[in-house]
Formats: sequence, C-alpha cells, structure tokens
Amino acid sequence: MTRSSRLARSVSPTLLLCAALALSACGKREGAGAADAPGKAASAAAAPLLVAQEDLRTLSLSSYAFGPVITGSIQPEKRADLRAEVSAVVLQVLKENGENVRRGDLLVRLDDTSIRDSLASAEEGARVSAQSFEQAERQMQRLKTLQAQGMSSLQALEDAELRRNNAQNDLVAAKARLVQARQQLQRTEVRAPFDGVVSERKVSAGDTAQVGKELVKVIDPRSMRFEGLVSADRMHEIKAGQTVNFRVNGFGEGNFSGKVRRIDAAANATTRQLEVLVDFAPGKAPTVAGLYAEGRVESGSVSTLMLPEVSLQRAGDAAHAWRVKNGVLNKVAVELGERDARRGEFVIRSGLAVGDQVLRSPGSNLKDGQKVQIAAAAVASASAPASTGK
Repeated sequence: MTRSSRLARSVSPTLLLCAALALSACGKREGAGAADAPGKAASAAAAPLLVAQEDLRTLSLSSYAFGPVITGSIQPEKRADLRAEVSAVVLQVLKENGENVRRGDLLVRLDDTSIRDSLASAEEGARVSAQSFEQAERQMQRLKTLQAQGMSSLQALEDAELRRNNAQNDLVAAKARLVQARQQLQRTEVRAPFDGVVSERKVSAGDTAQVGKELVKVIDPRSMRFEGLVSADRMHEIKAGQTVNFRVNGFGEGNFSGKVRRIDAAANATTRQLEVLVDFAPGKAPTVAGLYAEGRVESGSVSTLMLPEVSLQRAGDAAHAWRVKNGVLNKVAVELGERDARRGEFVIRSGLAVGDQVLRSPGSNLKDGQKVQIAAAAVASASAPASTGK
C-alpha cells in the first residue's frame, strides 16, 4: 500500500464528520426560516385596520322631506334687455359686464349726426308753422271786426277762418315732428332704467346697431328668484306658500330655502312640466343669475336613516356599507330609498340601524371580518403605562 492511500484512509473519517455537521447546521437554519415564514404571514393577516374616530359616522334619525323634485335656475325678476330704437353706429360703450349702474346712468352712446339734422329741420318747421298760424289768426280777427261793422263779407270771414284752421293743423303736425325728433335724439343715449348691474354687453364701439338689436342687459341682483320646473304628474302636491329647500350650483353644500309664490296655469307642450316661481327667504338670495338649482317642494317630512353617497359602495343596483361593530369590520348590504336632492343623501330602508357606526369614506382594499382598531384608543393605551410609571 502506498503512502498516499494510507493518508487518504486516515483523513476521510474526519472530513466526513465535518461535512455532516455543516449539513446539519444548514438544515436547522433552513428549517427555522421555513417555520418563521408562516408566522410572519399570519401576523400580517391578523394586523388590524387602524382608523381614527373622524373616519366613522354614527347613524341617527334625520328629517327627510318628501315632495316633488324641482329643477331650474336662478333668475332676476327685475331685468331689462336694452335694444337699439334707432339705426345708428355705436360711438361709445361706457359700462362693462359686472359693473354697478344707477338709474339714468349712460350705458351706450349712438351716432346722432343725422338725427340732430332732423331735429333742426323739425324745429324750423315748427317755428314757421307757428308764425303762419299767428298770421292767420290775426287776419281772421281783423275780418271778424270788419264783418261786425258791415265792412266785410261773411264769405271772406269764413275763408280766413279756414286758413286759420289749416295753419293750426300744420302747427300741430310740426310740433309732433319736433317731439319725435327730440325723442329720436334721446334714444341715441341708452341709459339704465333702474339701479342694478350690467349682466351682458352685446356691442362694441364701431358696430352698426339696427332697430331692435340688443345692446346691453341690466339686472337687479336684489330681485333674484328660483324659476323651477316640476312634472305635471305631481302638480296636485304643490300649493302657493309651501316651503322649498334646494341647492344652488356654485355654492357648495350651502342650502337655500324659499316659498312657492306662483304656479303656472299651463304646462309646457313638449316637456309636460309646470313652471313654479319660488321667492328666496329675505336676504338669503345669491347675487349671480343663471345658476342651476335643484331641490324639493316639502309636501311632508319623516324621520329616517340617511347616508351620503360617499359612505356607500355600489355595484349595479346593489349597495353596501362598511359597519364597524365590536372591533370587527363587516360588509353590510343596504336597501336604498329616494335621494334627497338638497343634501345629496339616500334614505336607508334596511340593513343598518340607529347607533351603527360605518366608515365615512371606505376604500377599495377592505376585507369583510377584518379587525378594527380605533386610533384614539391605541394612543390612550400607549400613554397609560407612562403615566403609571410616574
């Protein structure tokens, strides 16, 4: 036997023992790692959902007003569409959209060159007609005196009286032309008919304004009212004096209220809707015209559970909410009723009860049966040992 073979026999048991120990240690580490993985997954799955008290909504009974839905816009009762009454070129526009105006303020000035010439001609014609009438009147009075003395014939007096009457007619016609010319001159200056605001400017300097062309619109923002439409099928539920609660687009969550003033006697032939005029509560009307509004005429009211749309999750016709009870999150199917157009909330017919707590704005990664921990309670329990130690 060679020396190398004897050396291999003496070393091999030691190497085998070391290799076995190394493999055993690796197996233990791998086994420990494999055993820890399910524990971590279990702890991750058992991690509770941490929510703040502000994330929860406690259900209580709310007053729900039922009645016909009314939709429409906010419009001023006092408004004027100022149009051109003479054909002329626009020389100047003195007010812009949104500017306040007082009654009598000059808004638009039209070219009055030709109208001034017509006025001068009418004044001259009236002056000549007045002189002719005075002359005819004096001549008739002279002939009347002569005829009384027997120095003039009756025919001459009648002729003089006829000339006087014709001159008087001419004078009346001349005065009418003069008044018309002065009125035409005044119409070249478009003035505000009342205190208000310029809502729309239709022309600019240099435009040719034909008779009837719109120039500016003036509204009184203090005379706003809600001009709404209601389905004719529910007209029997509406009466003058009823309260109307509605929301106006552009005013966020703010609610407005008013009273029904008048209901039209005829429905629209195309839409079969009736126009209803609603007066705002004093001092509560918006000052912007044309805003969309939606609300409900209060025919009656009941107390019921209601939830805003943000607290609901919907899939087709089905709807559900996430209720927190005894520290557990549950997915609860709810049956929805009508929607309150004024507040944007739905009536809850079944599925939830008074006092239930639901998530205010649920997300999409929630799980039914998941544990829930209130953030405020967690903070209190964490601070308790510290105060005890002191």
